Amino acid sequence: MATRRWFLTTSGAATLALASSPSMAQPAAETPPLPTEHVDLTINGRPYALDLDPRTTLLDALREHLGFTGSKKGCDQGQCGACTIIVNGQRINSCLALAVMHDGDDITTIEGLAEEGVLHPMQAAFVRHDGFQCGYCTPGQICSAVALLSEHREGWPSYATADVATAPALTNAEIAERMSGNICRCSAYPNIVAAIREVAGEGSQ
Repeated sequence: MATRRWFLTTSGAATLALASSPSMAQPAAETPPLPTEHVDLTINGRPYALDLDPRTTLLDALREHLGFTGSKKGCDQGQCGACTIIVNGQRINSCLALAVMHDGDDITTIEGLAEEGVLHPMQAAFVRHDGFQCGYCTPGQICSAVALLSEHREGWPSYATADVATAPALTNAEIAERMSGNICRCSAYPNIVAAIREVAGEGSQ
């Protein structure tokens, strides 16, 4: 005689069998292709044209699509500065910028600082002063330092500037403040400051 337990067991098994039957299964929906945006970038003096997912960061466009792997992905949140590059003369965190936002912009990465195999003065100074240890943050540090000197020459003040009405002297405090967005986990900060001071052509203060 059929029991309640037997009925529940057999009916449950039959339901599972029907649900898993190929004839009963719903066809998988086709994923529509993701839309792309055309982006033109000038990188280290050369033009590049890309069709990118509009969500692609500038850092990923450089590293994954164009092979400029000098710029590093550290925190990926704009806090460590390892991805710092120079865009239209100003330094930015490329992990926080979408590539489509920089269509038509002029970009300089660490690969573009040296000319014809000769190191940029800032690169050479970092080598002379041991301004790195593991080297992971170094490309961002150097790009930031190059832009720092341009900002200083143009008279831009910083939070450490005592008198914003006058051109700030490039003291150690000024350099530390202006480089505060670039973190060195190896703590090579004194050597980084020394390298920047050398290129700036000023003595220790």
